[in-house]
Amino acid sequence: MIDQIALNIPIRLRRNRKMDSIRKMVQETRLSPCDFVAPIFVIDGEKKRVAIESMPGVERLSIDLAVKEAKELHAQGIQSVALFPVIDPSLKTPEAPEAWNEDGLLARAIREMKFALPELCVMADVALDPFTSHGHDGLANEKGEILNDETIECLIQMSLMQARAGIDFVAPSDMMDGRVAAIREALDDEGFHNVGILAYSAKYASALYSPFRDALKVRLGFGDKKTYQMDPANSREALLEAALDEEEGADILMVKPATLYLDIIAKLREQSKRPIAAYHVSGEYAMVMAAHNAGYINAEKVFYESLLSIKRAGADMIFSYAIKQVLPLIC
Repeated sequence: MIDQIALNIPIRLRRNRKMDSIRKMVQETRLSPCDFVAPIFVIDGEKKRVAIESMPGVERLSIDLAVKEAKELHAQGIQSVALFPVIDPSLKTPEAPEAWNEDGLLARAIREMKFALPELCVMADVALDPFTSHGHDGLANEKGEILNDETIECLIQMSLMQARAGIDFVAPSDMMDGRVAAIREALDDEGFHNVGILAYSAKYASALYSPFRDALKVRLGFGDKKTYQMDPANSREALLEAALDEEEGADILMVKPATLYLDIIAKLREQSKRPIAAYHVSGEYAMVMAAHNAGYINAEKVFYESLLSIKRAGADMIFSYAIKQVLPLIC
């Protein structure tokens, strides 16, 4: 038997950890279903679901099944979805007019989602990469340079198409200079004052996007995205990007990816009073699932800890593919 030794330790922090009820009472950061935005990959057809090999547990869904998925998530407290269209290769061109097709896959998905769930917040990216034959987020010239101002004209058309379809937030993810101001002005001129802008303000040229591009069937025809997405080495630049987007009229500021950029989220939280979104991206999801399937870790617990760290860093909302794994732990 071990003799108890009474030491003079007046401050014992373990007193607040001794019981689950106390731990819950003093918990500083909590995850709620309301914190999450659920990404949904949409394909043409009916009653179609296609597994995404690089993202175990995630599927491409036809619009009818996407609506069903959204209803199930909403019933569990999820308040928002982000729609990502998987475009038929025959519709992809260098000029990407399919991006603002009023009868295209994305427009139809937005309309049907809002008709079925008018109380659900629906978002969609504004960028050309799902629609361009070369896989870049903007128009390109013969030298392979991504054209900033010409691309913005396309992004405006894409934003207006989404607004007419009933979108709640357009989410420019292209990282073109000046696009937030141009989109805001165009939306207001057309009377869409209540359509919000969630700006991908600090979107880094990350190595963690490959499964997402696989899900969208996007392949780069040349080069990389480093001339418009941010250098992972830079933090002050991220704060400048976010400040400019806020000044131009962004309602929500995004940091992408999330867990490798918690310092950016925290610094942006100190700088801005705007809501901050963080994208827990496909590579972050895929790595955990690969380790889980190999028996090395428990995916649900790691996802919970990862998403909690993003919220603790200062994010108000989190885009994540791991929502279904985490919901049972927080509901």
